[in-house]
Amino acid sequence: MQNLTKKQKLVFDFINNYRTENGISPTIEEIRKKLKLKAVSTIHEHIKTLEKKGYLSKNNNSARDITPKKETRTIIDIPIVGKIAAGKPIEAIENFQENIAVFNPAIKNKKDYYALQVVGNSMIEEGIFDGDTVIIKKQSSAENGQTVVAIIDDNEATLKKIYREKNRFRLQPRNPNMLPLFRNEVEVRGVVIQVLSNILNKPEKKITKKIKHGFKTIDLFAGVGGIRLGFEKAGFNTVFSNDFDEKCKLTYDLNFKKSKLIVEDIRKIGIDDLPKFDFLLGGFPCQAFSIAGYRQGFNDKKGRGNLFFDIARILEARKPIGFLLENVKNLKSHDNGKTFETIQKTLEGLGYYLRIKVLNSMEYGNIPQNRERIYIVGFKNKEYCEKFEFPKPVKLSKKITDLLETNVPEKYYYNGKPLYPRLKNFIKDKNRVYQWRRQYVRENKSGVCPTLTANMGTGGHNVPIVKDKKGIRKLTPLECARIQGFPANFKLPNIADSALYKQLGNSVSVPVIEAVAKQMKKAMLN
Repeated sequence: MQNLTKKQKLVFDFINNYRTENGISPTIEEIRKKLKLKAVSTIHEHIKTLEKKGYLSKNNNSARDITPKKETRTIIDIPIVGKIAAGKPIEAIENFQENIAVFNPAIKNKKDYYALQVVGNSMIEEGIFDGDTVIIKKQSSAENGQTVVAIIDDNEATLKKIYREKNRFRLQPRNPNMLPLFRNEVEVRGVVIQVLSNILNKPEKKITKKIKHGFKTIDLFAGVGGIRLGFEKAGFNTVFSNDFDEKCKLTYDLNFKKSKLIVEDIRKIGIDDLPKFDFLLGGFPCQAFSIAGYRQGFNDKKGRGNLFFDIARILEARKPIGFLLENVKNLKSHDNGKTFETIQKTLEGLGYYLRIKVLNSMEYGNIPQNRERIYIVGFKNKEYCEKFEFPKPVKLSKKITDLLETNVPEKYYYNGKPLYPRLKNFIKDKNRVYQWRRQYVRENKSGVCPTLTANMGTGGHNVPIVKDKKGIRKLTPLECARIQGFPANFKLPNIADSALYKQLGNSVSVPVIEAVAKQMKKAMLN
């Protein structure tokens, strides 16, 4: 084998990966589209070169017969016996007279298998599209949730997921716009074991167009727009914003010229009030679950815990492509895990596939703040979810001292104030952040800022304190914005500091949100 150029290796790797994922080789046109090359002739030249170098063989009589010579898997010809409806049932006719070459180590005896061409789009959320070919293992029974070839009524065939209920069968489509079929009797003719994709029939152009023009998002529990900022930096487009706090609107509208904040109780927002959108974003209220609050969860007397179900209400009605939800780390352990179990089951019951992880701002956003938050990513499309990966950790290079202001007004200093004598003997290092814990001072040993909270400006016990050349002081609102990763051009309105502290403490670390958003976009592109 001879060495390959970068472009030749790209072609060879794509062919191998395509065959692994789809069981057949790509066409020349599919290779061209994937590699974004203008001329088909260029792909032909690469294929010829790879043949000469001994990497693959090409049968010019077949569009898909490109075989890597390094491949050791056995090619098995499976007969295509007809079409199968992934939509309305169609008459079961077996009249095809051709085979399809399949790569699948699990297939030992081809007599136990057959292939069908798919007609319709009822299984798109399962990754089965109109024009695809499905490989079926012959069997007359199936487990709940398996995708089967089912014969119903007068010899009509349909491709659906099967579920046994009390006195009937439910044949469930995987398309949110289609209803299930219920039958007392169903004849199972086999179970789907492999899907051979017809890539050209997948809705790739639609997704590519959305990515080009920006997926539309709605920003719920928006606060001052931290989640929005992160997603817009990743190329998403905000079309609706909502929060209950009127003071947040002053900050939000100062920084965003379009889709200004609508101040309203989310429980009063009707589904028809929302524009069309692709993703729902929400850092839903965390006070009901936070270790710093009363941890009442869904039983929160102010109803903040139950606001999650308004998210579920919107997801159920609009069925967007996906969502990102953010909350405190302790959401997962609240009420011995029962609260989170309810949330997870609710989201999965709405047809979403989930990825969940706790990320710390100091590890994933290059932000010197010890802020652990749980991120829940959901996709309607199983393939997108499987491709999604949370961002990898990044080295923390920023220091608190890099984000501090140089000319801070006197009102932020404790010098000469009643608390000063209790602080001066403990706060000595200019490179560290301290906390006043109501009765004592705690030094942050890691050199980063402790979690910013909403009660910083109201005499709360988590007030971050620093020492500079002028004395001992608390962080300013602008410094808190910087420690949350807001950009330098983010503006703060001329309102009470207590309101600004609350807004920034309730917000998110923008770089972490941006990193997650980019990974969500990447999962849909690849």
